[in-house]
Amino acid sequence: MEDSNELVQSKSWLNRNWKWLIPSGCLTLIILVALFIGGIFYEVTSVLKDSEAYKESMTAVQNNKLVVERLGSPIETDGIVSGSVTSSNNLRTCDVQVPIKGPKGKATLFVVGEKRGKWKYSEMSVYIEKTNEKIDLLQP
Repeated sequence: MEDSNELVQSKSWLNRNWKWLIPSGCLTLIILVALFIGGIFYEVTSVLKDSEAYKESMTAVQNNKLVVERLGSPIETDGIVSGSVTSSNNLRTCDVQVPIKGPKGKATLFVVGEKRGKWKYSEMSVYIEKTNEKIDLLQP
């Protein structure tokens, strides 16, 4: 009887708890990977939202009477900003899609442009999902 007690007591912590170690290690690894991906996603999104092109286009949206009439006021972003803002030498380019919403509906803001001193946009438009309407923000 004493020999079996000694055998139970001599088992290491790892031998007694291995069934819990593997799942908790996997869960920890999954959480760390999710936090890493979330951090990268947050950083990329904040870079897009901090760009001049994003700020200028959101100002154009909020000052456009037709967009405000269709979506209502206030107009704000509605989800994930996607696209790219790149910089090479003195040239910056952007190709950004911003989901937006207002009290009356949802839309997507499309911004394409380049900057050499000042931003010059080849496209800045709002596509309203409900009515399939495209509003060009570059037209007066």
